[in-house]
Amino acid sequence: MKTMKRNYVAALIAAASMTVAAGGAFADDVKSDQPVKDSYITTKVKAELAKDKGTQAHEIHVTTKDGVVMLEGTVRSEAEKELAAQDARKVKGVVDVKNGLTVQ
Repeated sequence: MKTMKRNYVAALIAAASMTVAAGGAFADDVKSDQPVKDSYITTKVKAELAKDKGTQAHEIHVTTKDGVVMLEGTVRSEAEKELAAQDARKVKGVVDVKNGLTVQ
């Protein structure tokens, strides 16, 4: 009886896993033609800037509207300004980058 119960539980887990996997695949297919949300882009750009040792992410303000990323704030050099724009362009869904950073 105990073995039958284990087999039943294992079957339920397997069925649930397959359902989740199929649902996840379907959701990805549906979303593939959708533009990436601006809030997601902003979050990912901030993460890229924070990850990059060449930029002072806490000095860079990021906003996104319709896939266009706006960078504002101050940086230490032209190189850092360009690096921040490159980091932003790496993010999926970015249509354009408006680099309003000022060098101080």
